[in-house]
Amino acid sequence: MKKLLLGALIATGMTAYAQDLPENPEPGKCYVRCKTPEVWKNEDVTIEVAPAYKRIVTHPAEYKTVTERVIVKEAGQRLEIVPAVWENKVVTYTAKEDASKLSVIKATFKPDEEVIETKAASAVWEMSEKAPDCESSDPNDCRYWCYKPIPAQFVTIPTTKLDNDASTQKTPVPGFEKTYTKRVMVTPPTTRTIEIPAVYNEIKKTVLVKDAWQEEVTVDAKYQTVSKEVLVSKGGLTTWKEVECELLTYNPLPINWNLGSATLTSSAKKLIDSRLLPVLKDGVQVELASHTDSRGSRESNQDLSDRRAQAVANYLISKGVNPSQLVAKGYGESRLKNRCSDGVTCTEAEHRVNRRTEFRVINQK
Repeated sequence: MKKLLLGALIATGMTAYAQDLPENPEPGKCYVRCKTPEVWKNEDVTIEVAPAYKRIVTHPAEYKTVTERVIVKEAGQRLEIVPAVWENKVVTYTAKEDASKLSVIKATFKPDEEVIETKAASAVWEMSEKAPDCESSDPNDCRYWCYKPIPAQFVTIPTTKLDNDASTQKTPVPGFEKTYTKRVMVTPPTTRTIEIPAVYNEIKKTVLVKDAWQEEVTVDAKYQTVSKEVLVSKGGLTTWKEVECELLTYNPLPINWNLGSATLTSSAKKLIDSRLLPVLKDGVQVELASHTDSRGSRESNQDLSDRRAQAVANYLISKGVNPSQLVAKGYGESRLKNRCSDGVTCTEAEHRVNRRTEFRVINQK
């Protein structure tokens, strides 16, 4: 009898939908309007955010010092009667050979960006307002359905592109010369000559062993993976679903929330899995209602109940439930089930009655 009465009340309250009520309904059964959900899938896109480039390491030229025996005074002759005439002569030699030095011109980059489509364009059904000049008393007359487009969503990813790669510039490193003085004979003796041996000396000079050289090191490119949603199939078609009449009124969801917390425990998640997920698999829309007791300020209680209702919705979405099937709403301390309002002394058990989370099946608009 209770089911029949509830079905009659629902039928009376849904006069606005009388033109498209379920065909061949059964007496004592309850029905709600549902919309087929949109089906999306996630895809990962990998983009290059920094290009590969080469880094150049330079090595300086290598030298060694060598010792060379040189003549500082040539051999000559000396006359016993008329001595030879000598003079000093400056001889120039290369003390350090010419070489070169390499300097690195670093690679330069320029900022860039790449636009990624994170959600494709879609559309939803919406009913227009009733025309102001409509003379019909039926609220559904003079109205029409519109398929409202929802634009695609994009995200801009900053990237870096190579402008000029690294290179080297060769700079000459000049060597230098030194001199030494040797004594040479200008006029030989005119009488008996005496041989004068040459005089030698050792000098040190720096010679190039290996010129400056470079080594190239490759720096790998950097990549970033971006997830985007892709529409698999469109939703929005309205259908009727048969539901248990008890689900149309608030049903308790006995979650033991920690004091002041809106975080779901593992036991709370198991409770949602067993009680709510089977109901939502049929595609119906559910209101998630959360309440608090009267202790604390109204503002803090309203915020806490909002966060608890949204926590249940977020968990269901993570389990694959379409967000369009969920209406999360907190009522704070506005719907107390007993006398325990502000200023009234109550037991903990009486306050616990008001701290509750409930759900019920509702019509989708």
